Amino acid sequence: MDNRQEVREFLTTRRARITPDQVGLPTTGSRRVPGLRRSEVASIAGLSVEYYARLERGQIAGASTGVLDALARALQLDETERAHLSDLARAADGIPTSGRPRRRTPSKAASRLSLQWTLEAITDGVAFVRDPQQNLIATNALGRVFYSPVIGDSGRTPNLARFQFLDPAARDFYPDWDLFAEMCVGVMRAEAGRDPHDRGLQDLVGELSTRSEIFRRLWADHNVRTHGSGTKRFNHPVVGELTLAYEELAITAEPGLVLLVYTAEPGSPSAERLQLLGSWAAQAETPTMNS
Repeated sequence: MDNRQEVREFLTTRRARITPDQVGLPTTGSRRVPGLRRSEVASIAGLSVEYYARLERGQIAGASTGVLDALARALQLDETERAHLSDLARAADGIPTSGRPRRRTPSKAASRLSLQWTLEAITDGVAFVRDPQQNLIATNALGRVFYSPVIGDSGRTPNLARFQFLDPAARDFYPDWDLFAEMCVGVMRAEAGRDPHDRGLQDLVGELSTRSEIFRRLWADHNVRTHGSGTKRFNHPVVGELTLAYEELAITAEPGLVLLVYTAEPGSPSAERLQLLGSWAAQAETPTMNS
């Protein structure tokens, strides 16, 4: 990915979304561009117009922490966007992957027995490991049944982004498909900023941009997000609608990989349906007497 282009498009899209009213500026006269003018951002950030123009052209290498903080305040960036801007600046300075240790291949992580044992020890929730390319590389028993529409039977490593944008079944599985699409692209954007030389992620973005007009449009928005925690709705083909809370945990032994766990509120209809799905999963995992 072209770092200068990434910086240019990120800053221009952030500037375009802020109205003069939001920063206390008068709106007199005609405005040829949406959002703030370059000169207005420069003034708010305490930078010269010439220097800010250089930054917005993508020439961010060497920008100090103070400059980045001033830009973040002027453009009203949230914490994820601030981190993304810092990642882009580090990449411009030649500092890879936000200073994190080199990532190992997902296959090595997926084959680590202790990681699989940990997943299988989680019996009342959906647990799985996801890599930066949105590959679902390991699951517990309940996760295998829960994500059966994603996993399928093709033998290819299941990929949450490909399922989201290329599989018609995703619109049934995700009742809030549009929201999920925005979340998926935002997470991928943040990952691309952390490691712009991730060839697997670059290839995935290229594939989805070619095959999905919606992905292409969302990618051009340059929105970023972290997953963290929250609530999602699913429509599972076996048990129907589920509302599940999720928590995302970094796997420190495998930089770049995350463990996600989905659980239901105790005593809720979703908890009953998840328990039913768990029973169904246990039966599917148990060998028959004649096997």
